Amino acid sequence: MKQKYLYYTVPFLGTIFCLWYIFAATCDGIYSDYVRLVNSYLPNVFDPGLFFVPDILTRIPINYLARIINVTFFDYNIMFDRVLGVMALGLSGAVITGYCIRKKLSYGWFLVLMAVFFSLNKWEMLNNGSGFAHFLSFALFYYHYEVLDRLWNGDDCFRDRIYLIVLPFITTLLVAGPYCAIYSVTVLLACIVMFLLKRRKLGIWPIIYGICTLVPFLLYLWSNHYAVEDHDASATVSLLTQLMDTPGFFVRFFVKSFSSMVIEGERAEEIFRTNAPFLIMGLIVIALYVLALWYNWYYRLYEETILPVILIMSGVLNHVLIVLARWIFLKENYGLSSRYALQFQTGILGIILTFALLFRKRRYRIGSGVKLAAGITCFVFLTGNCYTTYTEVKKAPHRKAAYERRAELALRFEQVTDEELRANFEYRLGREDSGQKVRSALTILKENGYSVFREGNQ
Repeated sequence: MKQKYLYYTVPFLGTIFCLWYIFAATCDGIYSDYVRLVNSYLPNVFDPGLFFVPDILTRIPINYLARIINVTFFDYNIMFDRVLGVMALGLSGAVITGYCIRKKLSYGWFLVLMAVFFSLNKWEMLNNGSGFAHFLSFALFYYHYEVLDRLWNGDDCFRDRIYLIVLPFITTLLVAGPYCAIYSVTVLLACIVMFLLKRRKLGIWPIIYGICTLVPFLLYLWSNHYAVEDHDASATVSLLTQLMDTPGFFVRFFVKSFSSMVIEGERAEEIFRTNAPFLIMGLIVIALYVLALWYNWYYRLYEETILPVILIMSGVLNHVLIVLARWIFLKENYGLSSRYALQFQTGILGIILTFALLFRKRRYRIGSGVKLAAGITCFVFLTGNCYTTYTEVKKAPHRKAAYERRAELALRFEQVTDEELRANFEYRLGREDSGQKVRSALTILKENGYSVFREGNQ
């Protein structure tokens, strides 16, 4: 029991650290995607006409509840959303901790895992509170994967089987939004493998669980069919045409996206001036992906647990998805953005868990090659993520100062031009009406006394 508390202390401290960070690096005030959210949903957050729309699932229903609570009790304070995001990250850490305890992983490897997990490589997601539902999504993803793992090795109970039926509907329809794609595909693949390899033991239950995952995913795709694309993309041709014209662009985009899990993209771009360091780091990470998959197969780790493989496959699929979804911006460094760290991190967790499982005493006979690969893994991800966290902690006061300047500008938005609003609020910079949209959102906030305009805050 004491050992369990010792393990759970780490994600608790990681959550406290991230809470400290968001208060040290940010303050209240809208920017970026919040401009669209305010214009679309405020001030009447109770309007059923905003909820009962064909593309409701793409708008992430849980956001409506969070917005109602925020407006009703906090006068639409952006810090509320940021705190929710950090709490959801802590919940994800608790799920992973539960798995580590169940598999009796050493405390040293567990600390390596948590150091990467609570790294500030995801600072952009932490600071942009509108993404809190994405943090909650991954907590549900990890829990679903963990329940599947218990089913795989026979540690499940009746309650777990109920979870496997209900979780996909809650996750996909209420919380995940566009993040449900990789999650659904990953779970479906796991269910197919379970049916093929564990048919005698599990019967048709994996098929039932797969159907319960497929149905909400199809409902999401149906809802997404009604969504109107609204982005500031640069591409003017189809994916196939662009691929034929610039195949190297896609290769570099894909490989460089892996490097962001070593050193966060913004900092890496400040250090490196050529493609070579990004490509080298990306290829190292890809090699570790391949090695981890190989070790899961060679040492038959999959017979005991499939969570590492699930996480690794999810990580790879997320990299593929980002290339397919973001190539339209025609920036090969786009995949380096901190906003994708939450998705890419799943694969890194799978890699680290693979080595942690292999290093348990008297379980597996590992050679010097595995020890060397484990050492490289720890060095690459610990050094890179600790350095990223260190630089972000140093940047925190400067980031907060920028937020405070933006908040001050918001208070006097009626005296500044649309061009100034466009330049300072990071909203659709390529759009001519960007400044007008920012002004519209700030007008709504002022008229209702929300955010920086609340009474006693001016």
